[in-house]
Parts: sequence; C-alpha cells; structure tokens
Amino acid sequence: MLHLRLITPADRTDDVVRLIESTVGTTHLVVLSGVARDPVGDVVMCDVAREAGDELIGALRETGLDRAGSIAVDDIGLSLSERADRAEEDAPGEGADAVLWEHLADATHEESTLNVTYVAFLAVATMLAACGVMLDNAILIVGAMAVGPEFGPLAGISTALVRRAPRLVWRSLWALLAGFAAAMALTAGFSWLLDTLGLFEKSMVEAARPNTAFIWKPDWMSFVVAFLAGIAGTLSLTSAKSGALIGVAISVTTVPAAANAAVAFSYRDYSQTWGSSWQLLANLGGIVAAGTLTLLAQKAFWAWQRERTPAQLT
Repeated sequence: MLHLRLITPADRTDDVVRLIESTVGTTHLVVLSGVARDPVGDVVMCDVAREAGDELIGALRETGLDRAGSIAVDDIGLSLSERADRAEEDAPGEGADAVLWEHLADATHEESTLNVTYVAFLAVATMLAACGVMLDNAILIVGAMAVGPEFGPLAGISTALVRRAPRLVWRSLWALLAGFAAAMALTAGFSWLLDTLGLFEKSMVEAARPNTAFIWKPDWMSFVVAFLAGIAGTLSLTSAKSGALIGVAISVTTVPAAANAAVAFSYRDYSQTWGSSWQLLANLGGIVAAGTLTLLAQKAFWAWQRERTPAQLT
C-alpha cells in the first residue's frame, strides 16, 4: 500500500476527493479543511494499493495539483485494516508487478546526476578493479563491481527512452560518459603512481591472468549476461526490491573493463585497451537494451491489465 498526502487549494478539494473516490484500490480517505499554511489550502490523505498508485498519481498531476499544491507519496510498511485488504483485492494486478512511473523517473533522475559523489564512487570502484586486474584477484574485481554506481544512469537512459524524455536521456548519457572518462583518467594516473612506487609493473599487465583475462576478451556471452542483468536490475527498481541490485552489479563487467582499459593504456598496451573498451560498450549496451525492453513490456502489460478491468467505484 501507498500513503498519499496532498495539499490542495480549497476550490479544488472536492474535485480531488471525487477523483480519489472514483479510483479503484483507494481507502482511508481523510480531509482536513484549511489546515495547510504553505501553500494555503486543505490537506487530503488516503491510502491506495500500489497497483493502482500510478494511475491515481498521474490523474492528480493532470489536475495541476503538483504545481498548485503538493503530492507526497510514502510506502506503507504495515497496514492492519480490512478496508486496505479489500482495496488491494479490488485493484487490478499484483502490487509487486506495478510500476510507479513518477517514482521511477524521480529516482533515476537523482541517480543520473553528475556530481562529485558519483564520480568519486565510480573512480574508487575503477581503482579497486585496477588492483584486482593487476593482481589477478577475483575478489577485488567483485568488490569493485559492487561499489560502482553506474546502474543509475543506465536505468535513467532506459526510463527516459520509454517516457520519451530526451532531456533525461542526455542528462543520463552525460553522467555515464563523463563519469567513466573521469574515472578512467584518474585510474590511469593511479596506475602510473603505483608503478612509480614499484607496486605495479608492465609484466603484470602482460601476464596470463587466468582469473581476469576475460575482461579484455569480449564475446557474445558478455552481451547476453549484461542483457539478463539489465532485466533483473530494472525489475528490482520497478518492484522496489533493491536487494537484487547487488547481484546485478557483480554480474556485469563495466567497472572492471574500464579499469583494465585505463591500466593497459597507461602501459601502452593498446590491444587490451581496445578489447576492454569493447567489453565496456557491450555491457553498457546490453543493460540499456534490456532495461528499455523490460519497461516497454511492463508498460504494455499494465495497459492491457487496465483494459480488461472494468472501471468501478470503491
């Protein structure tokens, strides 16, 4: 269940209440007249089944309430109410399958912002992966994968493509490209520093490296794994099951590929640089393609779900 807290201008409250009452899956409607001070107006609260939440939020935005008042949405961890149970039964579909597009757009917008924290996380992850590459240490590689924040901009691109929001596409793409460029440049400098200190040497790059050589030898399986990880990651975001994102992070070879490309470039091993770059592109492309197709499938499914569910009043 979701809890909505709305601030409405007094002259729109009746329309908002009628909209809520006519939406399948809503309950626990509360109207507090004249209590809002900034902005001035009434406070309207209600609970809505997650599977009906996107439709209601979209309808509220169409009334202009997000501009004239306020729409705040919270997840309800526990609701002990027969009315809430009936609301969930009346709403079409299952809550775990529902996509809250406004929440998804807001979350990916925040995660797709190029800022110091994002670049720092990506740079540290790439440096960790560089250590793993040079030491042929799979544990360090996995740790670096888990630290990398790149899934946010990738999800932002997929969301923006489905919602036809070109500004968010470019924002996410800029965060992705600029972030990786900065991380790889810093990692190349990090490699040079450790070489100067005698901790890295060229023979480590040229060694067989049985645990990490796959990083600069991409094949179709690289794309397949990234595609599957993209599906899992997107479902994790849309279903609010964030625990699966760790599994997604350690399944794809984005950060390790960027690290190997940077280290190899610092030692003028351009064959590994080229191979690692292709690995990076294959993984990024696979995740974006999978995320976009998954969101399109979910959008089509919910459109079909609404068509087959007759409109009714709660």
